[in-house]
Amino acid sequence: MTAAARSGAAALAVRPGEKRWTETELATVRKELEAEVAGLRADISRAESEIAERLSDAVGDAGDDQADVGAKTFQREHELALTENARDLVAQNERALERIDEGSYGVCGSCGLPIGKARLQAFPRATLCVQCKQREERR
Repeated sequence: MTAAARSGAAALAVRPGEKRWTETELATVRKELEAEVAGLRADISRAESEIAERLSDAVGDAGDDQADVGAKTFQREHELALTENARDLVAQNERALERIDEGSYGVCGSCGLPIGKARLQAFPRATLCVQCKQREERR
């Protein structure tokens, strides 16, 4: 961790009445995000290998009946969707890590007010405060 990141924990936005971030708390959030990125990348790599294997098997499955072909296609599409979701989560985690490094972590991307330390500790990828998130979900 750089000296700038270490000195910036107390400067991160918090809601009124919340205690400032400590270096330990911020380091814990950072470790959670980094561990999730590593796990998701491993999952993506494994899934891509399985998808490639299934695609190569598709050539040999030319004699399958329609039900087998449909089931295999569904499984392949399901794995592709899960892999894409994992990629999105990796990107969200990486953006959260960038915001920590920049000192903008904890600021709502919509209203600019603090997101809330407790919310970020529970959901470190959060980019919106609770009020803005609720407003977004009602749309």
